[in-house]
Amino acid sequence: MKSEKKLSGIIYERGVDHAGFAVIRSKGDQALFGGASTNDMKRKRGVPDSRPLADFLSTLAIKAKDFATEMTSHNVQEKDLRGTKSIGDEHVASNKAVRNSMLQRGIKPEALPPGEDVKKVERRLKSEEKQLKMGTKRIRKK
Repeated sequence: MKSEKKLSGIIYERGVDHAGFAVIRSKGDQALFGGASTNDMKRKRGVPDSRPLADFLSTLAIKAKDFATEMTSHNVQEKDLRGTKSIGDEHVASNKAVRNSMLQRGIKPEALPPGEDVKKVERRLKSEEKQLKMGTKRIRKK
């Protein structure tokens, strides 16, 4: 997600390394998914260890994670936060706020049905695009 790349760039400038970023993301997921860790959600969804959870989430869950991440990025800059602890606390607060908003609307993020595997969607789109191109070539030849 673009928002995670943006956040990682912001927080690396503020004293957080790769391991710290992983901890921050994981704690954010726990806050959004009602205590379920990223690995818990991956197991629940049957996501291979080598693949990101986001590749198997519903559009709504992806948007929720994205919104929380954008809020964190904004507040890290606005409040001039530094270090894994303060940025992690901010990310948890952002994810809890998004979760609470969803719960108020009767939506439990951890209970949302999984989305279609992003890699399968990409393969299908490439195949369809290839078929369209081939169909266009046939039409031009006639």
